[in-house]
Amino acid sequence: MADVDALCAGAALSRQDPRPGTALHVRRFLLIEHPGPWPFHALEADGLEPEVVAALVTVTRRAGARTLLIRRPGRRRVQERRRWGVVDVVGGRSRWGTWTEPTDLLAARAVLESPSDDWSDEPLVLVCAHGRHDTCCAVRGRPVAAALAGSAGVPVWECTHVGGDRFAANVLVLPDGALYGGLDAPSADHVVRRHLEGAVSPEHLRGSSRLAPAAQAVEVAAHHRWGPGPADAVESGAVVVVERGHRWSVRLRCRAPLPRVVEARVVAHRREPAVLTCRAPAAAASVEYVVEDLHAADLPDGP
Repeated sequence: MADVDALCAGAALSRQDPRPGTALHVRRFLLIEHPGPWPFHALEADGLEPEVVAALVTVTRRAGARTLLIRRPGRRRVQERRRWGVVDVVGGRSRWGTWTEPTDLLAARAVLESPSDDWSDEPLVLVCAHGRHDTCCAVRGRPVAAALAGSAGVPVWECTHVGGDRFAANVLVLPDGALYGGLDAPSADHVVRRHLEGAVSPEHLRGSSRLAPAAQAVEVAAHHRWGPGPADAVESGAVVVVERGHRWSVRLRCRAPLPRVVEARVVAHRREPAVLTCRAPAAAASVEYVVEDLHAADLPDGP
């Protein structure tokens, strides 16, 4: 058996790969309960008809959404009736349904595209445990999911790939969309408990999914300097491209304990090439988002 610390996540911890700005940038998630096994491309899993998958892919692209398969941690009995959920991370809400036949999943299409009053703000936790995608997601994610299932006090699911394999174990808290990385069972318990109590853990925060990467980096820096506050302390982020792919100007609208407006410059630096996933055939460069001139600012004129 391979030395866990020698795999991609252990190497990233040793290198101290920066996490801010690395969260998925999406507006919504489509969650589909599926017991597995999960192939590398999750939507090719048994029981998901290609025609239904194609229809869902079309609507998720239009809605700025990402599809994740989910399952309960540990030994589980295959249920005939499974759950699906649409999570709106911009609005901080979710809506759930059930499916037995693949065509039942098409009910999620209308939820992804249409407004509704039938939503919930109850929290849930996803832990990436997609072993076919990356070994570290399994060997680091599954113990974290099992531990949280017994301690978090909210629904906990294993899920498919959320990006950033080298940051395993990766934990996504919904419906606010905060993604944490570099966790083990004790740190995950602490991070999730504090998050649910209203304080993010900026040392593990990769960013909020509803924000663009440069804004995520400023979000984490703001929580370090003035917080930590709750995940929704950053209400919105505006990003202006100064130099495409390299430099941005960011303005965040926030609430206490963060300043009402936070501004900064963000510069992308390419790091030395490294093996970034367990499956990578060769070393590749990653991007580090460096936050400069972070400061509180006045509210802009106008409404």
